[in-house]
Amino acid sequence: MSKFLEMLAERTWLLADGATGTNLFNMGLQSGDSPELWNIDQPDKIRALYRGAVEAGSDLFLTNTFGANRSRLKLHGAGDRAFELSRIATELGREIADQAGRPVIVAGSMGPTGDIMEPLGPLTYSDAVEIFHEQAEGLKAGGADVLWIETISAPEEYKAAGEAAARTGLPWVGTMSFDTAGRTMMGVTSREMAGMVARLPSPPAAFGANCGVGASDLLRTVRGFFDAGTEIPVIAKGNAGIPRYQDGEIIYNGTPELMADYAALARDIGVRIIGGCCGTTPEHLRHMREALETRPKGESPALARIAEALGAFSSEDDGTAENAARPARTNRRRRRAG
Repeated sequence: MSKFLEMLAERTWLLADGATGTNLFNMGLQSGDSPELWNIDQPDKIRALYRGAVEAGSDLFLTNTFGANRSRLKLHGAGDRAFELSRIATELGREIADQAGRPVIVAGSMGPTGDIMEPLGPLTYSDAVEIFHEQAEGLKAGGADVLWIETISAPEEYKAAGEAAARTGLPWVGTMSFDTAGRTMMGVTSREMAGMVARLPSPPAAFGANCGVGASDLLRTVRGFFDAGTEIPVIAKGNAGIPRYQDGEIIYNGTPELMADYAALARDIGVRIIGGCCGTTPEHLRHMREALETRPKGESPALARIAEALGAFSSEDDGTAENAARPARTNRRRRRAG
């Protein structure tokens, strides 16, 4: 059994890391730059990114490879470097994890291709599998403990990424982003995702939601997984509050104290892997760790309790009601998580 699967079996919860993009921007990354090229050009800053999560108490962290697939790297003239950049990012992560003095999991991040799949777009299922498989093999070569698919909107792309990950022989997990009235950008609800995951020929070791609108909406989505009767461990990786544009920067209003409340509520719902996404810094993670370790476990919170603690929901329902409106599909590329 892999180290990741052992920890997941032995622990009642695992603390994941926080944002990648937010923390790299704080280190000087500029809008439009490829974070993945920093794996070669700024390796010490990538080490600092990983070390920040570990020192804040994370049990696992994601590699700086969200966009390290052939399709996204083409935008930066580096489409032929997907394997290389994925491997190097993971080797840097392996270095930090092995120095931690305690078990720490290196999770190989795999974000969406940025292309729309057939029949709405040009990307075929087989091509998507090959794009993801190339990256997955690079992450495996670098020493990843688990492959972490994230911020997916389309079920076909989720399935393709999962098939590619399973080909490597490593365990994999996968999250989708629910940000349009309780649905993903391509219209998937929490109930539909839970059903899809259960039917996969090589199901993930855990699944869940990341990014989206804010912490309260994400926990409503997570409750939907449990309401659907899932028996697979669930992941919650919510944004640190709601973003706003201020003085030329995107600022998240989620305080460390709010994210501590979010972490404890996620655990009480039954979430097994708890982390943060956009806006989540090591300071947030420290408060989350303290809350998980010191607050007694309570009953699964009702929606009213979640809204009271974390803020109002952005829509009336989570998309699963029979009369819930289905958002129109769009061709916009999925933004970088974190």
